[in-house]
Amino acid sequence: MEAIGRTTGLRTPAERQFTMTRVIDAPREAVFKATLDPILIPQWWGPRRLTTRVDRMDVRPGGEWRFVQRDEQGKEFAFRGTYQEVDAPNRVEYTFEYEAMPGDMMVETVVFADEEGKTRVTFTDRFADQETRDAAMKSGMEEGAVESMERFAELMAGRC
Repeated sequence: MEAIGRTTGLRTPAERQFTMTRVIDAPREAVFKATLDPILIPQWWGPRRLTTRVDRMDVRPGGEWRFVQRDEQGKEFAFRGTYQEVDAPNRVEYTFEYEAMPGDMMVETVVFADEEGKTRVTFTDRFADQETRDAAMKSGMEEGAVESMERFAELMAGRC
């Protein structure tokens, strides 16, 4: 078990997926709401060196989302998907696609669980095949995911 408030990093328990877990020092309902709040997303989503803009975020089954990140030189990186399941405050599942790599879509499931007054957040990403998963990991996805969770924990610490 990882230390409270630390990200375990990404694990690859199956050839087509990876998981990441973090314990956030905040109640589950607050963590769930903040994860899906389009006002808060730019404050934690992605590496610190990038800014994030929420273009759309319709949090309901069938609703679409799209986030655009920008680096210091103005280059943009867009991500999009469709919400498949929203079960507040327990679970959310959506597709996730980097627009520069169309067709390499994954399904991300986020589970929120109570843990001694805190919230254990577990992300499970499922890819079409191992090759796609490995390419995503080599692209910097792990760095971005871990840093996002660090930023999210900082945000929640300031809100609770």
